[in-house]
Amino acid sequence: MTAIIALPLLIVIIQFSGPFWFTLFTSLIAAVALYEFYHMGFADKRRPERFLAIAYGAFLVPLCALQQVYALQAGLVFAMLLFGLIFLWRFNDLQHVVQQLALLLFGFIYVPLLLGHLVLLRALPFGREWIYLVLLIVMASDTGAYFSGITLGRHKLYPAISPNKSIEGSIGGLLGGLAAAFIASYTFFPMLDSVDCLALGLGLGAMSQLGDLFESMVKRACGVKDSGTVIPGHGGILDRLDSLLFAFPLAFYYGFFLFSR
Repeated sequence: MTAIIALPLLIVIIQFSGPFWFTLFTSLIAAVALYEFYHMGFADKRRPERFLAIAYGAFLVPLCALQQVYALQAGLVFAMLLFGLIFLWRFNDLQHVVQQLALLLFGFIYVPLLLGHLVLLRALPFGREWIYLVLLIVMASDTGAYFSGITLGRHKLYPAISPNKSIEGSIGGLLGGLAAAFIASYTFFPMLDSVDCLALGLGLGAMSQLGDLFESMVKRACGVKDSGTVIPGHGGILDRLDSLLFAFPLAFYYGFFLFSR
């Protein structure tokens, strides 16, 4: 039921919102995902710093939209100086202050920096098609991995991080992503040729699986099952974004450096 409601709403936002509103939407998603990430890592600690970091992280997404390296670089440098000084004067537990500061700063790289590539992707020629392509490949990869895993899965992929994932499921996910890329080329994205479909289907399928494994590692390290409860039946925003966060940058750089040229 959640997917039936959320997916059409997402398509409407992608298809009809202008650059300003799409960037604002992405910033809000980044803020919620950062809240979940910091809640997992800090629990009830560092509340003032966390909420300031969430607001600042949402501000980093529009900096990505400027498409100026120096703007984003300045934003990250300012974050280091600002929160470095805050933690210097509010170190609380001196034995763990560096780890806490590192976790807070890493949140900027993991969420707004990676998610900012969604805004960059939208700004490319055929930007909407690129976003639909990523969503289709990631969903097909997840679906292929799930069904091939439960039917053919025999060999564990990475039991220390995700005990239920299998090598057979991972291969099924890659094949699902590959099929999705070719379906996209024959339907809404005919500009893709066979080489593009092979590269993007396998590449984005692999990155989606790695993104999922990475978030599983974070959750296991924090001792939680889901990043949050904001999406009924699906966990948190970060649980839905994990595969996409690693896929958006690859799609953007492929589209910018190879496809557009």
